[in-house]
Amino acid sequence: MSAATPPASAAAARAAADTLGDRLALGGAPVAAIVLGSGLGKLAERIEDARRVPFREVPGFPAATVHGHAGQLISGRLAGRPVLALAGRFHMYEGHPARVAGYSVRVLHALGARTLFVSNAAGGVNRTFQAGDLMVIADHINLMWRNPLEGPLEPGDVRFPDMSDPYDRELRAKLHDAARGVGIALRDGVYAGLLGPAYETPAEVRMLERMGADAVGMSTVPETIVARALGVRVAGVSCITNLACGLSMHPLSHEEVIETTTRVARDFENLVAAWVAAL
Repeated sequence: MSAATPPASAAAARAAADTLGDRLALGGAPVAAIVLGSGLGKLAERIEDARRVPFREVPGFPAATVHGHAGQLISGRLAGRPVLALAGRFHMYEGHPARVAGYSVRVLHALGARTLFVSNAAGGVNRTFQAGDLMVIADHINLMWRNPLEGPLEPGDVRFPDMSDPYDRELRAKLHDAARGVGIALRDGVYAGLLGPAYETPAEVRMLERMGADAVGMSTVPETIVARALGVRVAGVSCITNLACGLSMHPLSHEEVIETTTRVARDFENLVAAWVAAL
């Protein structure tokens, strides 16, 4: 990337993709790009013929710093289909601007991805949810108070992207079909994205419940907004790792997040593999 290339821009993403082509050995456009959230990175081990590039070697990518994020860009085959995967992501609570939090999607798009699957670990706000549930994201509420599209219009972006169906209805239906095929029960709900890194207070959870949120986390929203500006279709799943503060009887911790995602990892992996196979 030259000194004149703005960071986290469309031009930076194209330059990064140009440098990665040979290393990733892409044999064609991936059927999907997959973003793996906290504790959900084991799916990356099921990618065959995998080529792995550490985040520190991807131009413009910061290092992954959160436990449960391996920090790798991966190409290969899942369920016999070509895919790209990010084992980890960048969070605004790590100090990154919103543009950087969504920059990985620009790189994935520049590498040929036109369908994006996002995953995250989330706290359950819906009182009927239980730790270990998998929730198909039907919509989101952006309470990060930042937008990754802020600033000059990037080439290829829509200035005012339509967010009436941010998580593609057809792709969501395919997730439910895939779940039935592998014997997994899915929830549906609205994901609230907050800045973090502190967990929410009981009063904030009550507010989120009244606003219509079913789950709360600290990621995903910037990636989805960038994807929609680029015309990329999005599907997403939240792993409900705990009941949000005020709904559970014990303090929250990241260790509990990792413990729950480890417990449901096989169901999550089987779901995503079946969904990719059906694309």
